[in-house]
Amino acid sequence: MSASPADFNAQVIEEFRANEGRVGGMFEGAPLLLLHHVGARSGAPRVNPLVYQADDGRYVVFASKGGAPTNPDWFHNVKANPDTSIELGGEEIEVRAEEATGAERDRLFTTQKELAPQFAEYEQKTDRTIPVVILTPRVG
Repeated sequence: MSASPADFNAQVIEEFRANEGRVGGMFEGAPLLLLHHVGARSGAPRVNPLVYQADDGRYVVFASKGGAPTNPDWFHNVKANPDTSIELGGEEIEVRAEEATGAERDRLFTTQKELAPQFAEYEQKTDRTIPVVILTPRVG
């Protein structure tokens, strides 16, 4: 019997926090952050572990959902509530989420496919364009 996605995420989050941002298993060696967000309808706080790409002081995440036909819930939540935060190592950083578009989106996703080839597989599995979200640290 496999764990639910919520149980899996809870285990990753616990390991992330216990080891200053380092986890094993399928995420071992991958850059990982915890994205805090608020449910667009529920208003409930949520946290998701996500692989990220560093880009000139920003953090870039990908709404791949493993190539599923729909976007992950966290994507809809940050679109509705873009001022949020991330955990990176032992630090919490206030960020603003913004969807990348056009050439910038394509550049970032191409780089991610080069860094982590499974993202090319996710892209092939779905008919949707996988959204790319830039998390820019907020000053003040």
